[in-house]
Amino acid sequence: MLDSCVYVDVLQGRAPSALERLLTARLLNHSAVCLAELTHLMGRLDPGHPATRTVVDRLRTTISRIPGHRLTSPSEQAFGQSGMLAGLTMRLGGEGAPRTLQNDAALYFHALEQGFVLVTRNLLQFDLFDQLCPSGRVLFYRRT
Repeated sequence: MLDSCVYVDVLQGRAPSALERLLTARLLNHSAVCLAELTHLMGRLDPGHPATRTVVDRLRTTISRIPGHRLTSPSEQAFGQSGMLAGLTMRLGGEGAPRTLQNDAALYFHALEQGFVLVTRNLLQFDLFDQLCPSGRVLFYRRT
């Protein structure tokens, strides 16, 4: 399962070649959490900026290529657990905005409940999640 940073890094041409090879060699699973983050970005961009149209078009194309049978949503249980994990992370001094932590925790539990490996470069938050709830599987990469 892909974190939203994977989509962004690929679209910006900043994904390492090992990640590119992995993405072409494996079946990819997608989360509605990342779909929301990508569409949030589309809405947040300044429509008057000259690059916005290109970015929105590329995001729209990327989203349209996600097969419906590979896009799932976290369960109510995953959302409940993610709230607790995000809150615990904030209390322990974890960095990140509450919304970002909540989304990332929801993605973490979504991948866990589906039995998927989560691919991300977000070492700061997901490593802490994995230490607090060590039953997930996370594959980290560094951006080029």
